[in-house]
Amino acid sequence: MTSSPIPSSAPDAVKRMTAAANDFLNSLDDSQKQTASFEFAGDERYKWAYTPIEREGLRLREMNDAQRKAAFTMMETGYSARGAATAHRIMELETILGEWEGISNNISQWERNTDRYWFSVFGTPGSVDEPWGFRVGGHHIGLTANIVGGEHVAILPLFFGANPAVIRHGEREGERTLVEEQDWARSLLTSMDSSQTKLAIVDPVAPADILTTNVRSADPNIAPKGIGFGDLGDDQRGQLVALVKHYVTRASDDLSSNYWREVESAGFDDVTFAWAGPAGVGEPHYYAIRHPRFLIEYDNTQNEANHIHSVLRDYAHDFGEDLLSAHYRASH
Repeated sequence: MTSSPIPSSAPDAVKRMTAAANDFLNSLDDSQKQTASFEFAGDERYKWAYTPIEREGLRLREMNDAQRKAAFTMMETGYSARGAATAHRIMELETILGEWEGISNNISQWERNTDRYWFSVFGTPGSVDEPWGFRVGGHHIGLTANIVGGEHVAILPLFFGANPAVIRHGEREGERTLVEEQDWARSLLTSMDSSQTKLAIVDPVAPADILTTNVRSADPNIAPKGIGFGDLGDDQRGQLVALVKHYVTRASDDLSSNYWREVESAGFDDVTFAWAGPAGVGEPHYYAIRHPRFLIEYDNTQNEANHIHSVLRDYAHDFGEDLLSAHYRASH
């Protein structure tokens, strides 16, 4: 694990984020602004969850249409076009999930509503001397942006989930969310011969959730290793690299390009791929991709294997910790 910050200079992203965050705050009345605003220092910035719990910040339900539009514009500055579309699709699934729970007579304690997403701003948007950022959170959405020195941006951890992963009723029956995350990994696994499979499948039973959960700092050793990059064929290596890049490019193009350059520079020789559970479609399964810098985790075990969690974590770069350390060393 390298100790130097990743190449994260993204002035255009900072401009977009600054304008969007200020537009969002300026659209709010004093009470709303107080609810949405936090100091950058302290523990609140590190709090994130992918379960449907209540959380701090200003909820979409408490905004008018113009304010919601401003909130979503701020959110979208962190995502690529594909990432933003996926985030909105995940939010839309809340209504469908509520309908399905009614049909199956399995009502949750949680309200299923597309307006149960919270938006928060930390510090002063546009500040150069002091770091600032924003957070978007709710069921199966985890987005945190941290801007340091008026130029550098960290967008990790980056989480997407989906319930249902496959819609089972109504006009949209059969529609899937997070398709590549599941299909590409399964395709890689099923392309392996028996000797490779023995290395890749680390457990016949998948864990109930991603192992990192929503901890502040991911443990580099918590996920299984599985098969090494060197034990894969050329085509299989290409499949694994493409899967990693798919996770990275959830972030906006300039941010993901910065991160991908660092990943490519570090190389893939030490990457491993581990699978737990059966390989069959519809069976509970899990996989992890380990790298000296980052960890990708995915599980689909709950709700009859129709409920996905997937995340990209970076041991040094989550919440911009590496950038902040460098910033404080330079400033103080």
